[in-house]
Amino acid sequence: MFIPSPAPCARAAWRAVLTASCCVGAYAQPSAPAPEAPALPTVTVTDTEPGSPTVPSVTRQREAIEQTAGSVGFIDNATLLDRYQANLHDVLQDAPGVVTQNRYGQELRLSIRGSGIARGYHVRGIELLQDGIPTNLADGSGDLYEIDPMSLRTTEIYKGGNALGLGASTLGGAINFATPTAYTALAPTIVQVSGGSFGHVQTSGQISRVTGDLDWLANLTASHADGWRAHETGNYGQFNGNLGYRLGPSAETRFYLGIYATNQLLPGTLSLADALGHPRQAGAGIVAQNQARDMRVQRLANRTSVALGDGRLDVNSWLIHTDMFHPIFQVLTTNGDTWGVAPRFTRAWHMGTRRNEMTLGARVFGGSYEARRFVNQGGAAGAPTLDARQKALNVEAYLENRTFVTPRLALVAGVKALRHDRDYINHGVRPGNPDAASDRVAYSGLNPKIGLLWEPREHVQVFANLTRSQDVPDFTDLTQTFGAASRFVPLASQRAWTAEIGTRGQHGPLRWDATYYRSRVRGEMLQYTTDPTVPAATFNAGRTLHQGIELGASLTLARNLVAENAGDRLELSQMWNWSDFRFQGDPQHGGNAIPGLPRHVLRTALSYTRADGFYATPTLDWVPGGAWVDYANTMRTPGYALLGLRFGAALSDGLSFYVDLRNLTNRRYVADFAPVLNAAAAPVSTFYSGTGRSIHAGMRYQF
Repeated sequence: MFIPSPAPCARAAWRAVLTASCCVGAYAQPSAPAPEAPALPTVTVTDTEPGSPTVPSVTRQREAIEQTAGSVGFIDNATLLDRYQANLHDVLQDAPGVVTQNRYGQELRLSIRGSGIARGYHVRGIELLQDGIPTNLADGSGDLYEIDPMSLRTTEIYKGGNALGLGASTLGGAINFATPTAYTALAPTIVQVSGGSFGHVQTSGQISRVTGDLDWLANLTASHADGWRAHETGNYGQFNGNLGYRLGPSAETRFYLGIYATNQLLPGTLSLADALGHPRQAGAGIVAQNQARDMRVQRLANRTSVALGDGRLDVNSWLIHTDMFHPIFQVLTTNGDTWGVAPRFTRAWHMGTRRNEMTLGARVFGGSYEARRFVNQGGAAGAPTLDARQKALNVEAYLENRTFVTPRLALVAGVKALRHDRDYINHGVRPGNPDAASDRVAYSGLNPKIGLLWEPREHVQVFANLTRSQDVPDFTDLTQTFGAASRFVPLASQRAWTAEIGTRGQHGPLRWDATYYRSRVRGEMLQYTTDPTVPAATFNAGRTLHQGIELGASLTLARNLVAENAGDRLELSQMWNWSDFRFQGDPQHGGNAIPGLPRHVLRTALSYTRADGFYATPTLDWVPGGAWVDYANTMRTPGYALLGLRFGAALSDGLSFYVDLRNLTNRRYVADFAPVLNAAAAPVSTFYSGTGRSIHAGMRYQF
């Protein structure tokens, strides 16, 4: 979708902006002209460092992901320095096919192709990786608190079965958040400070050096926010560091260290009337229970890469310790370790005149966790109600091969085999309880993939594929709350066949990335809220259908508006997600839509940039019609439109600033909610109110 050329009045307004920008630009130091766009861009990439065996350069990372025979996305996080990055919504909001909706603090809904559509908390159905190494717990559950937006260099999005090359095979696929090394960092030293409405303050510092065969980088971010709503105060401390050593010309080992501390108060959910009429209040009973989520996570990982002839062997290993204190309807605590080892061999060679590329990998990872519950006494742990142990072990192997039938046509085929074991020991209230019970369930599967990648001309690709996905329940699904008791429910895994067809490329001033997908799902894991104070119950649905369109496009409308050879540019960009998720012949729900996500999500940006570093970008986020709230399809959230504006400039000697204004009209809207069975049957308090008008500003100094 594209907006028509500006009307005369709009052109006059832009002339006024351009004239005013000259005053700012007079004090700005000219920067080098932007490089020509790479082959298949969705964002502009500037690659200034060579990379290393364990972490290729940004250009090589982009080239690799764009050879995928399916829908993928790539973000050079250097292009996001013009905005306040409070959480991963600010990183992913422009990516077609990715839906993010803020709840509170750094907690948000993250969904790709309807993954985890009904879950009202954390992440399901998407594998989260940092530097190519999983951050999810061994049972597949995950959250976003350990991913620091200020520490990222690139973000790779693999939708659905297109994540096979990383070993993932879920409906939503995988997202790899890559931190910089001393070779790929934008500068040896970077300092950033930002702040704004609702008590938001954020500081971040990064330093990196290369000394002979040794290189290292350390990044530390501290954030505080009082929050838009009552009882939403959050404090975050996030450290990411890596140390690399060259073992030879084509061999390297790199160690990663992450330390993350989270203290987040929970504002709870509201009725629809309160979410729109009194959006800043906390949910009923939340303050009395002092609901919160406090996390302490330490992560140690290693990647060792060695060139072997015309191939390369990468071996990843990781250890993550998680300690959670989570007072909600009860006080939930989790303490345990996740570990894993994952070798991956890639090779490219010629069979006669045909080029062939192969990826062969395996992953063995597991974890053991103490899961305890206590009576919530004003946010403190009272009498114990549960003492359980959760153990997960996963063994996986995968193969993906690409053969170029012609120089411009590649056939891709692959398969993943898996076995996942889940062991649950319920000691009751305390170890040795005579009511102790032990439950175990195992899942196995074989998930194939086949696809085509065609390049009809330079900088244009067409792709199509068919993949099978499999989502295994996590312990939140398997251990459900009934009254005050927790029981083990042996759910089936969720299976789906997904077909997709799409194209991406560039022609003149136009760049695009468009995909249509259709998934036939069996045993979809869905949830509904039984009571605002009790987690949702999970069940396996029968047959469901997920289909949609993922579209991202940008068009350069004009160049040199101020004067000939001025180097300024006006660009229009559009993101559109169309999502149609519904039951098929369900005994209870018929052909109803599955609640959770709006049918249409659009984001439009009109960017004016100048060669001297000044930019101004008005934005429009538009949800024309809200999402169904319940499985009975009796209630929908209202649609909304949010206006924003970002502007800033690159000043002299590595100094830059930005101003980020959001929801300029102070629109009241529902940002997210947890689905219920029938909203017409009883009052519903399941909504998170959207944030009101805000302003944020930041400065960055790199040298």
